[in-house]
Amino acid sequence: MTLRHGQAVVLMVAVALLWSTAGVVTRQLEQAQAFEITFWRSAFTALSLAVILPVWQGADVWRRLIGSGAALWLSGLCWAVMFTAFMVALALTSVANVLITLAAGPLLTALVSRLFFGQRLPPHTWAAIAVAGAGIAWMFAQQLGNGGWLGSLVALGAPLGGAFNWNLVQRSQREGQGVDLVPAVLLGALLSAAVTLPLAWPWQASAHDVAWLAGLGLFQLALPCVLAVVCARVLKPAEVSLLALLEVLFGILLAWIGAGEVPSPAVWQGGALVLGALLAHLGWTYRKETFS
Repeated sequence: MTLRHGQAVVLMVAVALLWSTAGVVTRQLEQAQAFEITFWRSAFTALSLAVILPVWQGADVWRRLIGSGAALWLSGLCWAVMFTAFMVALALTSVANVLITLAAGPLLTALVSRLFFGQRLPPHTWAAIAVAGAGIAWMFAQQLGNGGWLGSLVALGAPLGGAFNWNLVQRSQREGQGVDLVPAVLLGALLSAAVTLPLAWPWQASAHDVAWLAGLGLFQLALPCVLAVVCARVLKPAEVSLLALLEVLFGILLAWIGAGEVPSPAVWQGGALVLGALLAHLGWTYRKETFS
């Protein structure tokens, strides 16, 4: 699947919307606890991808998976960290608090790109990250004041894993290694399920809970994560992280409407800065590519 830049941007917005459903769905669960929630979601993600990947890429996807190099396995580890940290954090603190922590993604991605991958970022990207960072800092300080520091600390694993992941995807494409990192999502789900299974026992989830978590596995993880990897082949790592920030705004809104978690004024104020930085960056990038 090959996308133009504009198509990748639109698709990444849809990915962010699907990702944002985790918080509101988690609040519908009756009995499942943190590690069990993570296990079931990851297990259903792996099951979904075991069906999707052969249909999409052919039966030899399993042979390619076994014979792939270190980049694919490192990406799978990044996905596992992202999957596990995010769901455990949702059980420890509010949806808004977790999503605000995820918004640190562009800052971490830029630092990882510069420190570990030697990639230079244009000034307008740094400016957008700085403005978004100001919004994040404002929201984050208010949330920590409500005692959400532990959940925020756990949630930080998600953007940190994502920062390395987007850079791995981009570097593999730039170096022409021919490594397909899409199956890394499957590896990540399997690793996450394997790690959390012992911690989830004995199971307490009701049939109602399992049904919701099956939906999360397919529609909130399997499909959007595969599409995010496809987008990351076209978009720069910092762009992917900036677009992924929309998950924060979408998720807070859905949790408000569907679970009654009313965000504070600081959340909306900081969110406005984040969204403004995102739109300004995309507008500048589009203008530069159109008139250059």
